[in-house]
Amino acid sequence: MTHRKYLKNKKKIVVKVGTSLLAYENGKINLQRMEKLVRVLADLSNSGKEVVLVSSGAVGVGAGMIGLDNKPDKLVMKQALAAIGQVGLIRLYQKFFDEYNFTVAQVLLTRDGIENSLRRKNARNTLNQLIEMGIVPVVNENDTVITDEIEFGDNDTLSAAVATLIQADLLLILTDTDGVFTADPHIHVSARKVPKVMKASDDLKDVDLRGSSKMGSGGMVSKIAAAELCREHNVDVVIANGADPATIMHVLDGKDLGTFFVSDATQMAG
Repeated sequence: MTHRKYLKNKKKIVVKVGTSLLAYENGKINLQRMEKLVRVLADLSNSGKEVVLVSSGAVGVGAGMIGLDNKPDKLVMKQALAAIGQVGLIRLYQKFFDEYNFTVAQVLLTRDGIENSLRRKNARNTLNQLIEMGIVPVVNENDTVITDEIEFGDNDTLSAAVATLIQADLLLILTDTDGVFTADPHIHVSARKVPKVMKASDDLKDVDLRGSSKMGSGGMVSKIAAAELCREHNVDVVIANGADPATIMHVLDGKDLGTFFVSDATQMAG
């Protein structure tokens, strides 16, 4: 048996979905995929799992809503687009979750909200209270008020911060590739997938860490960094392709999908 057998028993799960999955290249929402994602998460909750969703997309959605094709460089423009797009994003999530009688809660965080001990405690208590109430927290960075000093930089880092904050059992990072590869599989057909990471210095030594989506901020570098941060806090991580949201269920069934970053605790379990 492999370490993946333990994924079936994970209860508190953080799912991170990126802009490349939620939005088309023009920034407009991929409604079909979002609806499927919500259905899977609702079913996951119905099965007894505790689910937290970390969702990118506010800036990209905001750009799409006003007809802007490319992600802006100026911070003030990013903040304005985030303010526009976050409203549309959370409204859509609530609309889709309504179909399954779930309520969502918008949680916007900044890095200082996690690093400051009092704010960290408050954030943890709020998230855990929402989970206890059966509410699905939808977490994003508070892009409207961020500065370089208080930003996470990307939602991969944010998802790792949330997962460690609430002591999640599993962080599932959904992206547009089938996991971690030795090179960008969109460009290099000979790229090989890394199925499992037990020790990064050994298992990732042949990986070429480059590439990111047009509208998002995080590439594979940030995903691996997030996964390693979680492993240090005994949170298992799977980076997998989220084009079909049913992948979430398949991963939890122990199927060999994506790249599994195995925490020390899971390694010790055998």
